[in-house]
Amino acid sequence: MTIKLNNLTFVYNPNTPFEKKALDDISLEIREGEFIGLIGHTGSGKSTLVQHLNGLIKPTSGNIIVDGVNIVEKDANLKEIRQKVGLVFQYPEHQLFEETVYRDIAFGPKNLGLKDEQVEERVKEAMELVGLDYESLKDRSPFELSGGQKRRVAIAGVLAMKPKVLILDEPTAGLDPRGRDEILGEIQKLYQKENITIVLVSHSMEDIAKLVNRILVMHRGKIQMDDKTREVFKRADELEKMGLGVPQITKLMKILGEREKDIKDTILTVKEAKEEVLKYLRRKKDA
Repeated sequence: MTIKLNNLTFVYNPNTPFEKKALDDISLEIREGEFIGLIGHTGSGKSTLVQHLNGLIKPTSGNIIVDGVNIVEKDANLKEIRQKVGLVFQYPEHQLFEETVYRDIAFGPKNLGLKDEQVEERVKEAMELVGLDYESLKDRSPFELSGGQKRRVAIAGVLAMKPKVLILDEPTAGLDPRGRDEILGEIQKLYQKENITIVLVSHSMEDIAKLVNRILVMHRGKIQMDDKTREVFKRADELEKMGLGVPQITKLMKILGEREKDIKDTILTVKEAKEEVLKYLRRKKDA
């Protein structure tokens, strides 16, 4: 399933002193099976953009084609679109409201009119996908859980709707390091196991570098870069001019690469850096 944006523009508070163009003539295609990172400084338009992808916000102008349907049209079935394109907001645990974990995750599937057995099957499957034990947690209050577990319950509630595209807006915001690692690990497993299309909005260059295979860089309401992860992070100077950066390990390896010509300077993760340094040391030993 693909999502196509054609000349998308959105203006907040039009024709008022507070008018602000949040999205400026954006055209792009999100293809099936991609894992996309969306980055940009605060106010660049990231959250506004992703809320257009399942019709939560209607554009000022332009078209949004989801699975062949122009969701801007008046007769578009937005309920159906939101089943296909699941959106997890920042701090999604603030939207938890049911008495038990089971009931919270089951809320969406029940609204689809599914039978009790089908709902139960979806809840079990969604909890498994995010690494939550069904038997020990289903009857507990979601408000008794840790921050990372609450976040996973919220994500499971979206996954229980079986979306074809999952959009995650800053899914690790406010979590401690352990919670961050748990959530990112489950997201990576989810992508590998289900081959679901994922759009990840994040301020963390390290998280983006580890997970995604394509990056969209937003700046002042426009897509300024759209390329493979490694290619985007090669453009460190341009990113810094937009108030962004590259992963810390990439900076370090670039400095080493300037001193030692045999070391690659396009490293993105600590794992890659370790492998590259070991190779370099072996070459030095054999020389």
